[in-house]
Amino acid sequence: MRYFIEVAYDGTAFHGSQVQGEQPTVQLALNRALSTILRGAVETFGASRTDEGVHALANVYHFDWEGVLHPQLVYKLNALLPRQMAANALYQPHNRELNARFDAVKRRYRYKIYHKKDPFKFGRALFFPYPIDVASLHQTAALIKETNSFESFCKRNGQNHTYLCTIYQSYWEQKDDELHYIVEANRFLRGMVRALVGTQLRVMRKANPVEEMARIINAKDCTQADFSVTGNGLYLEEVCYPAGALQLLG
Repeated sequence: MRYFIEVAYDGTAFHGSQVQGEQPTVQLALNRALSTILRGAVETFGASRTDEGVHALANVYHFDWEGVLHPQLVYKLNALLPRQMAANALYQPHNRELNARFDAVKRRYRYKIYHKKDPFKFGRALFFPYPIDVASLHQTAALIKETNSFESFCKRNGQNHTYLCTIYQSYWEQKDDELHYIVEANRFLRGMVRALVGTQLRVMRKANPVEEMARIINAKDCTQADFSVTGNGLYLEEVCYPAGALQLLG
């Protein structure tokens, strides 16, 4: 039987989401907790790989298990998982071959920026104490939505067969005293969201930010983009699957 588990985590507590030997990662913590509860080796497969420091409100992993699992598994997992991580829900796919990564139809990320120094936002958003041209950011975000090739915004050695992505949403919004960038797409490349944010923040200072953003997009060269913004401002908010593909257990 195949199961899907949705988890949330504080990325500052992990060396990324994917297993990296014995280093503390989200996937390693989940594998160990499931294996302990089920008393057998469990290997999970994630929908989205997040870098060190990147948070998730809802990342998704699938795993296979021979027996029927009770929804109480979520409660048991939360008793064992690190305090910086939580299991949100357990699902069963109608198609036993459904893959958490390859069958996801869209993902949504949010990047948070704050302007005034706040110790309670440290590690939760990017501190950016510089003037912000919001009008320019709206224009560059709109240009991103019209784009489908993102080679300039992919870190090297990303092992991608294609740099094409379909962008469903790309916009900035004010949330109380924070400025957020929201981007939703069918897929994302390695480092892509942080590069989109960093590059927009850099080109907004140019005389013609939209023209400069277009130039970087068309260059298809990752050295032209800015990957320098911190991971702790980034949140994976949602991973979506075809309608009716998953049944919530419990």
